[in-house]
Amino acid sequence: MSETPCDRLGWIDRELAALDALGLRRRVSTRSGPQAARLVIDGRELVNFGSNDYLALAADQRLSAAVAEAAGREGWGSGASPLVSGYGQGHRRLEERLAEFEGTEAALLFSSGYAANTGVVAALVGRGDVVFADRKNHASLLDGCRLSRADVRVYPHGDWQRLDELLATAGNYRRRLITTDGLFSMDGDLAPLDKLAEVAQRRDAMLLVDEAHATGVFGPQGRGVAELLGVEDRVDVRVGTLSKALSSLGGFVTGSRSLVEWLVNRARPYVFSTAMPSAATAAALIALAIIRDEPDRRRRLLTRAESLRHQLIEQGWDVGNSASQIIPLVVGEPGRAVELAAALRHHGLFVPAIRPPTVPEGESCLRISLTCGHTQEMVGELVEALGDLRR
Repeated sequence: MSETPCDRLGWIDRELAALDALGLRRRVSTRSGPQAARLVIDGRELVNFGSNDYLALAADQRLSAAVAEAAGREGWGSGASPLVSGYGQGHRRLEERLAEFEGTEAALLFSSGYAANTGVVAALVGRGDVVFADRKNHASLLDGCRLSRADVRVYPHGDWQRLDELLATAGNYRRRLITTDGLFSMDGDLAPLDKLAEVAQRRDAMLLVDEAHATGVFGPQGRGVAELLGVEDRVDVRVGTLSKALSSLGGFVTGSRSLVEWLVNRARPYVFSTAMPSAATAAALIALAIIRDEPDRRRRLLTRAESLRHQLIEQGWDVGNSASQIIPLVVGEPGRAVELAAALRHHGLFVPAIRPPTVPEGESCLRISLTCGHTQEMVGELVEALGDLRR
């Protein structure tokens, strides 16, 4: 007698139960209202320390008004891939503005930051090539490395000297590519891009930097860690997202005009995905103007983050090597992270528990994500609650 479809999927319930036992099962919570420093989750108002809305623009009426006006003019759905009929005037304006903002020849929009990373890596390297990845790169970069079918070499987190050794003994490959986050999304630390740029030049390797969490926050003009460390001219490919500090939708790649032309022809997520809604580009255009005109947002954010780190260290928390608005409280075991997150919810604070596979085994943490929308009083509530939990 043949199995029913339900029987053939019965293993899923067993695997979910195993995740429950390990404290690794994830569940979706429902947010009501706008993404902001205070938000309502599952019917309860909480101070929100779980958002990547670093410049507090997600609920900014300037962005909402621009999107509404653009949607009224152009509609919402783009209807096709960029190479068919999905590419509109808004896409072109935003790509031109991104290239201007980044100081590069050209830019290319993708439907998401994930699509940008997977697309660009696989377009740059393939069979017969080798790609080097920081152990703590974002999953989209790691997946792009695997999908490329190039040989993949993972180097210890931030260890540019080990990377140099790996490149020195890599053998004969057609192309070599180094990939790294600029600001690491779970640890909150910065890549040593100055050293990585030296290694890339010495070993004749391309250098790709994902600035997703640094765009709008770091550097004199808000371009990211490469700008902060003065190595923009030595980074071959810069990837970013519109969905974090810019509070819109989509991803982008900036670099030379020939790079962008190559991606248009060879980046599969670009070629085979429907274009992002043209109206969404209106929000990103306004956000880029705000980054230019209101630098105090990022200054205020980083000053507050530095103060919070010092207070947490004084309380005895392990914040790793965080040097940004992302501050992990490393507690080790998944169950402990979940317990602490639940206790903070009881205090009216939303701080997500981060567990494997998002972080390595033994590195479960609470991920505090600050925005410039957090007041000193909100941060004080968090410090007080965490102090109580340490006692």
